[in-house]
Amino acid sequence: MEYEKICEMILECDKNIRYVGIYDYGELYDIMRPGLKNYLSREETELSLSQAIYRWATRKKTADKIGKPIYALAKYEKIYRVTIPIGGAGLILISTELDSDVNSIVEKILTIKNKYSL
Repeated sequence: MEYEKICEMILECDKNIRYVGIYDYGELYDIMRPGLKNYLSREETELSLSQAIYRWATRKKTADKIGKPIYALAKYEKIYRVTIPIGGAGLILISTELDSDVNSIVEKILTIKNKYSL
């Protein structure tokens, strides 16, 4: 899979996306919007993603009762952060500016995800 290309496509789909990462099979493919400050180091991002994968495993346990999880959204003081599952245990992680239309951005990303059957 061309994860670097997909990261670029996601970053380009909305000007308010700050960061895109795809974490799959223990590997992180990511891109930061040029000119912006990254709030977390690569190690902190990888740790956060490993914790997010655990949370997704927990969400999947209730899927038969409330439906399959599509994405998770967290709002922080500085950013929105969205995780979207891919494949068996992988995740797409994005961060956006606070003045973003996050639902619109997620819909664009889901379209890209579905195009590549991630």
